[in-house]
Amino acid sequence: MDDLDSRLIAELRRDGRASLSDLAHALGVTRTTVRARLRRLIERGEVAGFTVLTRADVAQAPVRGLMMLAIEGRWTDRVMARLGGIPEVGAFHTTNGPWDLIVEVSAESLEAFDEALFAIRRIEGVARSETHLLLSSRRPLRRGV
Repeated sequence: MDDLDSRLIAELRRDGRASLSDLAHALGVTRTTVRARLRRLIERGEVAGFTVLTRADVAQAPVRGLMMLAIEGRWTDRVMARLGGIPEVGAFHTTNGPWDLIVEVSAESLEAFDEALFAIRRIEGVARSETHLLLSSRRPLRRGV
């Protein structure tokens, strides 16, 4: 991947629906070059796919946090399956170190957030947890959303 490929990916991250013409103009190259580069990036697996963000995806609930979980023994798959059924869980990530999973939790109120944390702690296999509230986010939303 060279500089032009990196710049193309950056433009697509800003606006995944940008036309080939718009991308070519922004990058200072021809539409044919953009089309060929994009095709090559997809074929090589550098671009794994395209997605849509809905308003609900970018709307931030008033109360958000990260919950670190330590899982007993071989319960990780079952815990992850249960987490997927909790509406306040936006995503979860396996990790290394003292915690096995990091869970993104969001809710409309502190009470709802607390209830979600309690539900997560009750999942069989969760040995211990630690939660941190997210007070503010510094990364701006992507253009075009």
